Amino acid sequence: MYRKALGLLFAILLTGGATLWASDNQVLAEVRFVAHNGAEKKAGVWVDGQYLGYVKELNGDKKMLLLPGKHEIIVRQAWYRDYVEQALLEPGEIHTIKLAMAKQSSAGAAAATSELKIDATPPRAAVFVDEQFAGHVDEFDGAGKAMLLTPGQHRVRIALPGYLPFDTVVDLRPHQKLKIQTELERGSIAEAGSLVSKD
Repeated sequence: MYRKALGLLFAILLTGGATLWASDNQVLAEVRFVAHNGAEKKAGVWVDGQYLGYVKELNGDKKMLLLPGKHEIIVRQAWYRDYVEQALLEPGEIHTIKLAMAKQSSAGAAAATSELKIDATPPRAAVFVDEQFAGHVDEFDGAGKAMLLTPGQHRVRIALPGYLPFDTVVDLRPHQKLKIQTELERGSIAEAGSLVSKD
């Protein structure tokens, strides 16, 4: 009798927990991305001014779940125009964003003869050059991977929510190859400051 009652109580708790979990999930809205090429898959994502990661990784365990309401979603990639959407999300909604990012003029690309490699932990951190989003660390580390920049001084920032940002200035000569190595220290989101690139 005791075992039966205990088993029944356990079953009720499990069912109640499952119902609570389901109701929690119905409160949040999920945002999914449809990317058509490598540039869109590697583009950085900001929600309400906060960098969350890059398109390709925002699924599975890292899927984007947001509170219902209005959110500004910005997708950025170097040499492309920003994709900006004012999304009004409903509870339990799956909101799909079909990216179609347009290339910007690449007139300055021919003058970019200096190479900058970045080896930083965590590799999903965002990289900004002269306050513009350039990509994430993993794009600029390893064989055949580097960022092309024009010779001269550039401000480089590596940042990720939950970590203290790394800031430095590089002074590149024509055809120079340079590598930055760093490990971001853990810190609060407030300490990390804004990761929004300025237009």
